[in-house]
Amino acid sequence: MSPLRHRYMLHSAALLAVSLASLLPIRLHADTGLASVPLPVSGTDTSQVYTFREASPGGTGKIYLGREISRVMSHAGASWLDRPARENEEQPQLLVNNLPLRPTDVVGDIGAGTGYFSFRISPLIPQGRCLAVDVQPEMIDILRQRIDERGVRNVVPILGSPTNPNLPESGVDLALMVDAYHEFFHPREMMTAIVQALKPGGLVVLVEYRGEDRAITRHPLHKMTQDQAIREMAAVGLRWKETRDILPQQHFMVFEKPQLLQKN
Repeated sequence: MSPLRHRYMLHSAALLAVSLASLLPIRLHADTGLASVPLPVSGTDTSQVYTFREASPGGTGKIYLGREISRVMSHAGASWLDRPARENEEQPQLLVNNLPLRPTDVVGDIGAGTGYFSFRISPLIPQGRCLAVDVQPEMIDILRQRIDERGVRNVVPILGSPTNPNLPESGVDLALMVDAYHEFFHPREMMTAIVQALKPGGLVVLVEYRGEDRAITRHPLHKMTQDQAIREMAAVGLRWKETRDILPQQHFMVFEKPQLLQKN
């Protein structure tokens, strides 16, 4: 057998294994006991960006730059996002207060879920908009209901796809991702689309539980190290600006889109 055919057969076997894994019943989220959704393998993964292996507990078996991608928490866990204990665990208002926002900014809240952060950001950008993106239609329905209940007009729900947040090109000043990026099933494609949506000089604020800290009792796939985050953001042309040590358990990492972004 030729080396080329051997590699092809190994790759095909890996794809089949992951595809079969996606047919398994919904599993429980490792940290909360809530359901998580296995996402299917897309036919667009034909490059050498990703590799595949047998999925670990809570994982997908899909590897990006050395990191196994986590499974996605289902909309069935929406109430967990709004849990009262989150105030002390994560200090979300401190996070929002440290976002470098101007009143006219357009913010993309990627993986917005129930709008937990979108509605906190809204008053800080009275002449701007918060584009609340989620890939689950059920989350978008919750967002729309809460927008109507609260009478908030500068939070705009957007149904994204696993590869594209469907944001306006060069129309976003800041993209925020809180405990969401590690679940992106197509991180390279999704981040490429986010970078395209950023204005030149626009910022990405990436908030993830600190992977370097063993005292943080999150599932390992739901944490990220700073080095890993910098590596993955650099892969789409984002420059690391700073990491602020302000939150109890999470990295607050700031990345910038260069004024002139070179295409790969």
